[in-house]
Amino acid sequence: MKVSVITVCFNSAKTIADTLRSVEGQSHPDVEHIIVDGGSRDGTLEIIAQTANRIARLVSEPDRGIYDAMNKGLKLATGDIVGFLNSDDVYADSNSLEKIERAFNDQSTEACYGDLLFVASDDPNRIIRYWQVGGYHPGRVLRGWMPPHPTFFVRRQIYEQEGGFDLSYTLAADFEMAVRLTYLRGLHMRYIPSTLVRMRMGGASNASVGNMVRANLETYRAVRKHGLPVSPLFMVKRILSRLPQFFARPHKA
Repeated sequence: MKVSVITVCFNSAKTIADTLRSVEGQSHPDVEHIIVDGGSRDGTLEIIAQTANRIARLVSEPDRGIYDAMNKGLKLATGDIVGFLNSDDVYADSNSLEKIERAFNDQSTEACYGDLLFVASDDPNRIIRYWQVGGYHPGRVLRGWMPPHPTFFVRRQIYEQEGGFDLSYTLAADFEMAVRLTYLRGLHMRYIPSTLVRMRMGGASNASVGNMVRANLETYRAVRKHGLPVSPLFMVKRILSRLPQFFARPHKA
């Protein structure tokens, strides 16, 4: 089963090499790595060029933000299943994509996800938070839950049917997509009880207090748009649901 991994980047010279090595080192034999760059000028493209023979597709041009770049990647993907790996994130080990592919051997599986480690931006071995995700039920979405995006893999034809990410959301289009797929469409999802990705802290949605506020407002707008029965307390529940991540630790780091 071919696995498409989409990485979007912009001026990611400090971290992109780790991401490239992480994908290259996967044990799964059929990986299509697609990189969508926003027109970097800091040496990112030169680093990518060093491994050009192991990259299936590279696009470098201005875009309208991260979700526009993700939509470009979706249009280029030819794999049976598709996932996203940020340009400052890495897979937890060399078997991450193999675990994901095995989950889809069950033909009823339409999507899968696993656990995530939040690590320090300057040291991917230093754990800040551990997201032990657990199984899905619709009530979790009403508290702001979504699968960790870098661990979330979906059959490609489902993304094609959904039409991509909604660009009216600048910080929470991944959450809005998750609402569509999990709550509204009711995908048959499989939880992989294993750490799949190490994600560096400092992403766009938590880069500043202002961004955190805007991201939470966007998630509330998304659930209201789709008619979910929530109140403004939804945003508080979403924040509180993350607190256990600061105290939990994986059995194997």
